[in-house]
Amino acid sequence: MGTQGFSGRAAIAGIGMTELSRESGRTELQLAAEAARAALADAGVERPDAILSYHLNDSAPVLYLARELRLPEIGWHNEIYGGGTQSASILADAAMLIDAGLAESVLVYRALNGRSGKRMNTLGLKLGEGTEEQFTHPYGMAGPVHQFALAGQRYLHEAELTEAHTFSVVAQSRAHASRNPRALRRERIDLPTYMADKMVASPLRRLDCCQETDGACALVITKTALAPEAPRIHAVVRGGGPGASTMDKADDVTRLFSSYVAGPLYEAAGMKPDDVSLALLYDAYSWLVPRQLEDFGLVPRSDLGVLLHAQEIAWNGHIPVNPHGGLLSEGYVHGLNNVAEAVRQLRGTGTNQTRDPEVALCTGFGGSYGSAAILTRP
Repeated sequence: MGTQGFSGRAAIAGIGMTELSRESGRTELQLAAEAARAALADAGVERPDAILSYHLNDSAPVLYLARELRLPEIGWHNEIYGGGTQSASILADAAMLIDAGLAESVLVYRALNGRSGKRMNTLGLKLGEGTEEQFTHPYGMAGPVHQFALAGQRYLHEAELTEAHTFSVVAQSRAHASRNPRALRRERIDLPTYMADKMVASPLRRLDCCQETDGACALVITKTALAPEAPRIHAVVRGGGPGASTMDKADDVTRLFSSYVAGPLYEAAGMKPDDVSLALLYDAYSWLVPRQLEDFGLVPRSDLGVLLHAQEIAWNGHIPVNPHGGLLSEGYVHGLNNVAEAVRQLRGTGTNQTRDPEVALCTGFGGSYGSAAILTRP
């Protein structure tokens, strides 16, 4: 388990985002440059010492972005292959550069044309990496939705949760997004509309799945001394094991990354679940919200049904979840947009601003592998 506590030595000083759309009409490089310039301006940083990004062969390369930003030279830079698992752990990569004295400011970005370009819900036959998927594909595992629908079906049954509970997750996401001008899906939904929605792979309807989005998000992480009022990176954990990602080898196909990283994260942070003010959960699918609430100790399994029905995950509820609408409604920038909202909330400028938040939990999902971070208000 990769665990790192930073005790606030690095801060997220700047955030930037493009418009989120289904057809940007622009290249990934143009999107990355717009978000990066906005984040640098927000942080008051002229040029970064280091640049980091993560992608799945669907983004603008770091060196191309450095040229687009007209940087005279570039220091430490890296491109990390990966998707949602990286959205929290890349904060640790940036903070470690600062902690090691290799940089005073680090630009982090994710840019993609996830709707009009390379789409996440497709699976291509290939040799080498990922070859095993060709043996599950004929049995209905046609992509991530089908794989995680199978795990979700089992989890919802064992947790005694129903379609009414997944509806509650989606409905609250839309209610939050209705007040978010950045959100792709701002219309509220009722239960009949949800029940009539097209089923993709039981129990997942289209409404239970995150958006496919064109857009970019960027962050600027600096030494705390350069941004004393900015939200701090307090602790980050990355890890996982058998479960929803390796169903043929797992004792429990419903087990997610959150069950592996929750304990080490709280230990690294010196905190407990009651310290968390709000949760920015990677909600690629609706059932991931109750699963993570349970795994991170925020809600006992026995209370999940009542809490979801009572909409206690609202911005002003018992445990606010994704007050901007999350990946289900705001858009899908592979989770980095959730981190941006955590920063806004800790600054006090968030969408559906929560009450006096001090600690934000951010998660990065990749099945039974992933990451999580604790951000704190100074």
